Amino acid sequence: MPRIFAPEEIGEVVEMLLFQDLDIRSVTLGLSIQDCISHNVADSIGCVERKVGVYGEKLVKAVDKVANKYGVKIVTKRIALTPISIVLEAIAKNSIDKAVEAGIEIAKAIDRIATSIGIDYVGGYSAFVHKGFTHGDIAVIESFPDALASTQTIASMINAASTYTGINVDAVNTVSRKIVDLAHKTPKGIGCTRFAVMANAPEDNPFVPGAYHGLGEPETVVNVAVSGPGVIEAVIKRLGEKADMRTLHDYVKRAAFKITRLGELIGREVAKEIGAQFGIVDLSVAPSPKIGDSVARILEAMGLEVAGAPGSIAALYILVDAVKKGGAMATSSIGGLSGAFIPVSEDWGMTRAAMLGAITIDRLEAMMAVCNTGIDMVAIPGDTPPETIAALILDVMAVGIALDKALGVRIIPVPNAKPGDVVDFGGLLGSTVVMNVPRYDTKKFVERGGLIPPSIKRLDKG
Repeated sequence: MPRIFAPEEIGEVVEMLLFQDLDIRSVTLGLSIQDCISHNVADSIGCVERKVGVYGEKLVKAVDKVANKYGVKIVTKRIALTPISIVLEAIAKNSIDKAVEAGIEIAKAIDRIATSIGIDYVGGYSAFVHKGFTHGDIAVIESFPDALASTQTIASMINAASTYTGINVDAVNTVSRKIVDLAHKTPKGIGCTRFAVMANAPEDNPFVPGAYHGLGEPETVVNVAVSGPGVIEAVIKRLGEKADMRTLHDYVKRAAFKITRLGELIGREVAKEIGAQFGIVDLSVAPSPKIGDSVARILEAMGLEVAGAPGSIAALYILVDAVKKGGAMATSSIGGLSGAFIPVSEDWGMTRAAMLGAITIDRLEAMMAVCNTGIDMVAIPGDTPPETIAALILDVMAVGIALDKALGVRIIPVPNAKPGDVVDFGGLLGSTVVMNVPRYDTKKFVERGGLIPPSIKRLDKG
């Protein structure tokens, strides 16, 4: 159990809640649906629908009760399911076409329930194809554009690379064409905001669209995602310009300690209310489009004129390292991604930097070396060729396996948009500028297909 808060610590946390936009970004209930595997489509759909309904209602009631008890804002309530590819496997062995139809129907059924009871997102419309495809995987890849286009809460993820196996280029090529398809099925390409391609996707990630319930997880588990960019920015500003780098790091670490303690407290309370196991706190500093809730502004508070300027990678490293060290002292229940997010449209400071030209795709690819964001919530022209999108994804996957870390791509080809246009996705998704994508020909490279082998790091793993 977390230690009791000291009186002065309670005062500091109350100040964070009242004046520095501290909140819990999400409480995510991981839920196994392996017992819903059936050759009968109706049985599978009915089973998944019932489980999401029963446990979703418990989650909503528990989150509301705990939020009111502690006076803490919990921004989203989410469910992460066992990868749907496993449920579709039994159906797909007889007919992939029927499995595709079943996947879409399951997605619609889940969406109806989630919307009616107040669940914001349901992750797990996922497949793991980092070395090859099963019939169920193919059904997910073929169906996710229609599944997401016909729902509001369903989130999807394809894991296309891992440190152990390398990168499945055939999967990346296929998925890139599906991303373009999804973009044209939804206004402004907004469906793509609920889809990601990942490398080394963790089993206990509470953030969508990468969230899913891993096979090593218990029947039900509560995972928590913290927030707090405004808290950390305020700490840095109070320090002033004369604090050296070590002092800066130390104060960020102390703030992260308090933020993490609150996250674990909330997670354990929600888990107790539901009767589920408490899982992890994801230490990732998650921004939002709201003023005062920006990771980019933390970097600027350190002394940079704008995020993306020279020095941004060093500043981001200080932030991520300090957050990890502070969080590790606050809880032993660390998991998920645990770093810092720099999604362009979801962080108003990143959006501003992109509009100024300081944040580009090349700059994002450099910054992902020290954080857990690849190319995230980036709008590109709708006529970007699928092979160019595939090449961008391959770049991120390569960094993920070379550095042995989780990274993802959430890219939005906005139909009829050109570089410099501003697109507003609304709500927590924010707005952003459409980024220029280099149009050099990559087709001959990506169409080689096959597997890119794992790095030599694989041998270190035994």
